[in-house]
Amino acid sequence: MSRPVKPRKIKEVPVYNYFKPIGIPYIDLNEVELKLEELEAMRLKDIENLNQAECASRMNVSRQTFQLIIDEARHKVADALSNGKAIKIEGGNYTLNICSYHCKNCGEIYKVPYEKVFHFCPNCGSANSDCEGGSIFCSKECIKAKKK
Repeated sequence: MSRPVKPRKIKEVPVYNYFKPIGIPYIDLNEVELKLEELEAMRLKDIENLNQAECASRMNVSRQTFQLIIDEARHKVADALSNGKAIKIEGGNYTLNICSYHCKNCGEIYKVPYEKVFHFCPNCGSANSDCEGGSIFCSKECIKAKKK
């Protein structure tokens, strides 16, 4: 049984999410679907010029996982450019941030995606946790209360 895929951290959801080659009518157009984490991998490596370890760290994945993500992204983009296909950017397994929580029952500190509303301690299963805060990104009520 394989492990569940943990969300990959991305900076933002792109405003422009569809690119079409000129001269090919929509009826004849094939598409490739680029996941948001694949676009993020290309942005970090090819635009920000970060090394693989820095990219992996920013996305909260291992270097091997980062390499798999960027290889797939580059394959899809090359296929689209070489074969006149549209690129549709959507979906994937991503998060905009990772939040840290401290379990009040067992003391475990664990991380969950920002977007996840309900979460349980991976050690004891308790829902009795406090947000660790510390992220400028976070705008949840628990962080606002800690800043006061």
